[in-house]
Amino acid sequence: MKYHVDQNGYYGEFGGAYIPEMLYPNVEELRNQYLDITSEASFKEEFESLLRDYVGRPTPLYFAKRLSERYGAKFYLKREDLNHTGAHKVNNTIGQILLAKRLGKQRIIAETGAGQHGVATATVCALMGMQCVVYMGEIDIARQAPNVARMKMLGAEVRPARSGSRTLKDATNEAIRDWINNPVNTHYIIGSAIGPHPYPDMVTRFQSVISEEIQKQLQEKEGRNAPDHIVACIGGGSNAAGAFYHFLDNEQVNIIAVEAAGKGIESGHSAATSALGKKGIIHGCKTLLMQTEDGQITEPYSISAGLDYPGVGPMHAHLYASRRAEFISITDDDAMKAGLELAQLEGIIPAIETAHALAIPEKRPFRKDEIVVINLSGRGDKDLNTYIDHFKL
Repeated sequence: MKYHVDQNGYYGEFGGAYIPEMLYPNVEELRNQYLDITSEASFKEEFESLLRDYVGRPTPLYFAKRLSERYGAKFYLKREDLNHTGAHKVNNTIGQILLAKRLGKQRIIAETGAGQHGVATATVCALMGMQCVVYMGEIDIARQAPNVARMKMLGAEVRPARSGSRTLKDATNEAIRDWINNPVNTHYIIGSAIGPHPYPDMVTRFQSVISEEIQKQLQEKEGRNAPDHIVACIGGGSNAAGAFYHFLDNEQVNIIAVEAAGKGIESGHSAATSALGKKGIIHGCKTLLMQTEDGQITEPYSISAGLDYPGVGPMHAHLYASRRAEFISITDDDAMKAGLELAQLEGIIPAIETAHALAIPEKRPFRKDEIVVINLSGRGDKDLNTYIDHFKL
């Protein structure tokens, strides 16, 4: 179990809970109770029935025939884009809202970049009749307008973050401030495998339904329960954490984490944390972080709002440092090309986040007999304007 979290909330040297004193009671309450609550039979039953009847799980594992013919290996796509709300994010928000209810919270806050986590949070708050406030960077509000409209239609209040780069990092800062000011009645649903312990582990466990299903589905399709390679895009990294979870200790499975290189790793406009990051603390955990010589966080850049983050979750930092995972950085241009290619080869328009993972076959050769599972983490409706502008469609 060397790639999983230890009892102190660390993955190797990464993780922990670096938090202001004001937040200590909230985080302690979660840490002391999340494993007990989530292992209760009534919790599991409610979680599984909502995933099945409301979210629409299991999501298909789809053999991409034309993609496989083009790149000469067996490519399967785990279709998280077919979940209710259009991405993997809802797996975690369902789990966390059930937890919040059992902790007696009445108000939910969240941060969002691409808007998918905001939509998933607003969705479960509507479902459970809870007040919802979503923080979102001003720049992301402009580039993800359809998701902003969805959140408002679902009854959430969307509050713009106007400081710093006005993207995901700043939205997270605002959400943490809110939580400090409203510690008693508010639960903060973090959308990624980041934040103070127990968040990275909690989010990963709720997302691990992805790799659990991949095991069963591959067994049915290929007579084996593990691929040769599992591929996912990472920003904070919740879709990747869920896709990798059940394969972490199986060293036969090669893990490929795909980061956003933006306009190029050395361009000064990138979010390739593994290549550019050093150890540091962000949003309550120790991880790899893009920063200046004197420890100031540098502004990340990616055409994809969901990968535009200066760090990675501590589990991914550990996978990188221990060399358990292969980290590859993909530029905006290569991701956009891969998104268009999937649309025209398989009739599936992916989110631009996911398109980074889909660029891998072009960058890295696979053998003909190898099985490669790519986590198709979200659908591209929210990104149509970006695709249209990029390709002059």
